[in-house]
Formats: sequence, structure tokens, C-alpha cells
Amino acid sequence: MTFDIAVIGGGSAGLSVAAAAAQFGQSVVLFEKDAMGGDCLNTGCVPSKAMLAAAKAAESHRKSDGFGIAGHEPGVDFAAVMNHVQRVIASIAPHDSQARFESLGVKVVRAHAKFIGPQTVEAGGDTYEARRIVVATGSRAAVPPIPGLEAVPFFTNETIFRNTVLPSHLIIIGGGPIGLELAQAHRRLGAQVTVLEAQEPLGRDDPELAAVVIEALKHEGVAVKAQARIERIDKAAGGVRVQLAGDERIVGSHLLVAAGRRANVDGLNLEAAGIAFTPKGITVDSLLRSSNRHVYAAGDVAGGLQFTHVAGYHAGLIIRHILFRQRTKARDDIIPWVTYTDPELAQVGLTEAQARAKLGRRVSVLRQDFAGNDRAQTGREARGFVKVMAGPRGRIVGASIVGPQAGEQIAFWALAISQGLSLSAVAQTVLPYPTLAEAGKRAAISHYSGLAKNKLVRGVIAFLKLWG
Repeated sequence: MTFDIAVIGGGSAGLSVAAAAAQFGQSVVLFEKDAMGGDCLNTGCVPSKAMLAAAKAAESHRKSDGFGIAGHEPGVDFAAVMNHVQRVIASIAPHDSQARFESLGVKVVRAHAKFIGPQTVEAGGDTYEARRIVVATGSRAAVPPIPGLEAVPFFTNETIFRNTVLPSHLIIIGGGPIGLELAQAHRRLGAQVTVLEAQEPLGRDDPELAAVVIEALKHEGVAVKAQARIERIDKAAGGVRVQLAGDERIVGSHLLVAAGRRANVDGLNLEAAGIAFTPKGITVDSLLRSSNRHVYAAGDVAGGLQFTHVAGYHAGLIIRHILFRQRTKARDDIIPWVTYTDPELAQVGLTEAQARAKLGRRVSVLRQDFAGNDRAQTGREARGFVKVMAGPRGRIVGASIVGPQAGEQIAFWALAISQGLSLSAVAQTVLPYPTLAEAGKRAAISHYSGLAKNKLVRGVIAFLKLWG
């Protein structure tokens, strides 16, 4: 069977490529051996945010005193919470379903696919050839080589959302976004939680912003241990025991491993197609092409930033290149990311440390606390701040936000950076009042506050006064 485009993987990147190509009249075959929708829908973004929403609802009962409403400890039915999570997945699933894609004209093959030639794939005993092939197999939870781990039961993000029994004490290995989001969610739903991070929690983010998130989690009762060196894990009565360096032991009822991701390249037989790869993923150029010019990689398996929106971004670039020969290169500097804790942490472009390292004295770092934002005060969410990095001529090169709805606010700055806007453009933008986004605008305006004391500017004003 011969097709214009073959897509391996029915997650965010693969589905986007398949849908777009089919709607432009291309013949498309899509291979997916597991659930349609991939990690994001079934075991990642969607279930984690549904669980976080339930946890936030529970926490609102505890913290309503400040609004004049009697606060109380909520009664949490953990099984019902997880049923809510599964209902959310089910409500979104039809959009990613086999039936929908077949209605678009895509041939969907529910079988494992592997290369048997440069442009040939085998799946379910049949052979398929395609002019272009897109590998979008995503990633899976990495399991660190900790002595004893293989002998104890543990969750990853691929199994935690099927659990319906509230852990009495959940131990989480990994202090990245996944680990901290699930830590806060479980704590707010009634579990004792300990997070063990080998380095620094949220180590990819600005440490000043990360500290605000970590302090908030600790205030809610989450134990966060940085620089934690795990020597061994063993079974214990009713759970697991983690042995740390220095003879410290932590005993918990359940264990969650959230220690990074590993690209899904195993079993693809990439060698048969002449495709170079490493444990981090398929090696691609700036156009997302592999060493085999007929094969592209998109999303997590491309070895770069691992976010659902990056997968969608990659899909768009690949479609433009395959169908329209547009040679738009993939950029990481315009990619935002969000940690959906409370408060949220969002980043796009350069952090302060990166901007100072790259631009030196030419960088301006501007900030505005949410304590000075009226909307934040009305919702009693004044914790956090906006930090904006600008280069020569006020061009915006980065933005960091920790605070309420940081994930929504970062969109404004992602647009500014992708379009090369300056602080002047932001300062002149009219925003509705009262909104959280005003904090970012005030940060931009502060760049020009020195003009009020500038002697030349004052001289111009004085001269103009002479003309009435």
C-alpha cells in the first residue's frame, strides 16, 4: 500500500500532521499501537490538570475564611475525584478518536509499526510505503537505576491516574513540573507527600521564581528535599522504604517515579531506514528532518523540549515543509512552558541568568509584584511577580511569571517575543482593568521611568512650555 504521508504515533504531533495532510487532499496512513490521543490525553496533560482542578476545589474550602465564608476541611472522595479525571479524558477522546480520523480520510492502523526500508513500514503483517514519513512516537517515563526499585511497586504518570485509593503517604522521586504538580494535587486531596529531588526542584526555571512555588508547597505541608541522594529502595510493611545518604530513611505507602522522560525509539528499527538517533531521540536538523531526508520527527521523539504545544508546533512546520516547501526553521526561543502548581510558574524566552550571560550590561531586568495588582488583591492571590528581560532598544527577550494564572498571562509575552516586539509596544497597549496582565504592562512601563529625571527630557519639556 502506498501513501503520500505515513505517520507513526497517534499523539498530539502525529494527529496534527495526519489531520492537516488529509484535509489538504493527501493520502495518509496513521499507525498507533496504544490509545489514540497519546500521552497528553491519556496519561499526561489532561488527567493531571483535571486532578489539579479537583485539588484546587478542595483547597478553596480550606481557604475561604479570607472572603468572609467559613472555611472547613472538605470531605474528599478520592475514587470520585479519579472518576472525574477519567470523565474528562472521555469527553475529549472523540476529538482524537479513530472514527474521527477515518472520517477525515486517514487510514488508521492499530498496530505497532517499524521500518523495513528507507520509505517502507511494516505493521500488523502488512507493508506500507510513503513519500514522506513522520515519526511522532512521543516519550515515556524514565525509570532511574536505583537499587531495589525494580522489586517494589511504583507509579509513573502512565499508571497514577488509574489509582482510586488515596495514598496515606506518597513518596515522589523527582522535583520537576510533573512531580510537583502531582505532589500538590495529592496533598490537597488529603495525602501526606514527600518529594525527593536529586538536584534542585524546578531546576530548569529561574531559581527566584522556583523558590516561590516550593515555599508555597511546603506551606501546604509537602516535604520537599533537594539534593536527595537515594541509596536504595525496599519493600516495607504496607508500602516502601527509601534509604537516603546519611542514614535517613523515609517510609511511605506509595511511590511515584517522576524523574524525567525517555524518547520512544525502541522497536522502530530505525537502523533499517538509515535514521540516526540517541537515547534522547531522533537526530533532526532545523527543519525537523532526520538523517533520512524522507523521514521527519516531531514532538518528544525529536529530542528537544517535551511539551504538547511543541508537538503541535512541530506538526505545523512539517506540514508547511512537506506540502508547500516552506523552509521555516524550528525555534526554541519562542516556546513557553508552564508548571501548573498554585501559584503557577511560566517562562518564555531567556531567564534572567541566561539574558545576563548572553547580553551582559545591555540587558534590562524589569519586575512587578502582584501585590501591586488590583485584580490579584481582589482574589487574594497577590503572591508572586512578573519579571521581563529586554535587550538593546528595549526588545523583549524573555519573560518569567510566578503567580495567579501565570500560564494564561505568558501568552502575551510569547507573542511579543515571537514577533520581535519591544517594551514600548507593550507599554502602549491598552489593557482592560482590572486584569492580572496589567502587572506585566507596569513592568514594561517601569523601563521608561528614568525619563522623568532625565535632564535632556526635562529641558525639552521646559522649551515646549515656552510655546504655550
